[in-house]
Amino acid sequence: MMSLLCLGMLAFGMGLALPAVTLNQLTDPKEKIHLDKSEASWFASVTTITCPLGSLLTAYVMDKIGRKRTFVLFNCIAIVSWALMASAVQDNPETVFIQLMISRCLIGVAMGMASSPGGVYGAEISLPKIRSRLILGSSLATASGVLAIYVLGYFIRSDWHLLAMVLLGLQITFVLLLIPVIETPSWLLSKGRHKEAKASLSYFRGLKTHETHDEVDAEFELLMKSINSGNQNERKKPFRKSLSLPEVYKPLLIMCGLFFFQQFSGIYVVVVYAVQIASEAGSSVDPILCAVLIGLARVLTTCLLGFILEKMGRRQAAMMSASGMAICMFLLGISKYLQIPYFAATVMIIYIVFSALGLWTLPFFIAAEVFPQSVRGPCSGVIGFFVYVMAFLILKAHPYLVDWMTHSNVLIFYAAMSLFAVFYVYIFLPETKGKTLQEIEEYFRTGKQGVRKDVMEVEMQETFVRTKA
Repeated sequence: MMSLLCLGMLAFGMGLALPAVTLNQLTDPKEKIHLDKSEASWFASVTTITCPLGSLLTAYVMDKIGRKRTFVLFNCIAIVSWALMASAVQDNPETVFIQLMISRCLIGVAMGMASSPGGVYGAEISLPKIRSRLILGSSLATASGVLAIYVLGYFIRSDWHLLAMVLLGLQITFVLLLIPVIETPSWLLSKGRHKEAKASLSYFRGLKTHETHDEVDAEFELLMKSINSGNQNERKKPFRKSLSLPEVYKPLLIMCGLFFFQQFSGIYVVVVYAVQIASEAGSSVDPILCAVLIGLARVLTTCLLGFILEKMGRRQAAMMSASGMAICMFLLGISKYLQIPYFAATVMIIYIVFSALGLWTLPFFIAAEVFPQSVRGPCSGVIGFFVYVMAFLILKAHPYLVDWMTHSNVLIFYAAMSLFAVFYVYIFLPETKGKTLQEIEEYFRTGKQGVRKDVMEVEMQETFVRTKA
């Protein structure tokens, strides 16, 4: 199931990285239809204006219509976006620009909606021991979407209409693949659909939907108790009143701080402006090929992240990641003056490796773990809103920062922000490795390690039952 959902998450990476492989053609004065500097910056950054709208929409619809239907909805929005871009063939530059902007706005909404459901779905169906691997499936899908765009851009360099048509075909396929996906037991229980929830839990624990097992029954009873009792009055509060609860506002503030440093460390800037940064840094490698290598490096590194998180934990991985990013971004900032063959391309790839090992992926991963079930959807939406406001600010400002500070100094600024992220993680980010969702909630509520007695008795054992052949 998670694999099918991950295919639907490719829209996030494809929408994010599209400018990297299309801006060169779209800004070429020799082209009949081309964008000026201001229009190009809007093309690259406008998705992050509408991403927050998508995130807020997710905060409402994910709990209203469910995790699966939210996936279907944002993939359908992505289909409309690619269709608009593919059909932007008029001779009037203003008309084409408006159509491109609408397309980018819609893919931004889809990206914002895609940022939360994958992690939430993975957290709600997974065993504690493999939760990191399942939640990372959505990050791997995003990385694969970025790589897919870079590869397509390498072969389709001078026809962004054709590129959009290929993406349209892929997106339609993704929607069809979502049909067999099963809804999570947590959401079904929250809607009072107990029979469907029990069948869903049995399925995700290795049984047929009509079968059961003592350990699955124990988990199901505890899951019902977690959702329907224990602070039941608090759970009935409107979301704005829930913000006064320590298990809500503490992780919300911590995550906002972590995402602030993520965005201002230049992660999204490198993805969106990969080809342009490689050129400015004096890379002797074909800039688009360099982007492909960057995308490949991120996919391969994300595959390893689940193992790293299980061994090192969240805090150590985040600090290691931010430290490596700071060093790489500083070296990239001075690479133009070193004039060493392949140096800039190599440093960019290493930078992506370090970012994928923590600061790029980890905040989304942790955001799927730290919020109570009753507000997980709304909090994920609020976090998504904050992330993309920050992303818009840095993506829109980047070309102007380069004019003001020079390209090298801007990269050194990103290096400094990565270094500040190390200290922020050390001081504020708690470790969630190996903890159940109930333990994490209890930690933020009381500030103490440990859980209520009813949770300790079963500890959300979430045992995967292997049936006999």
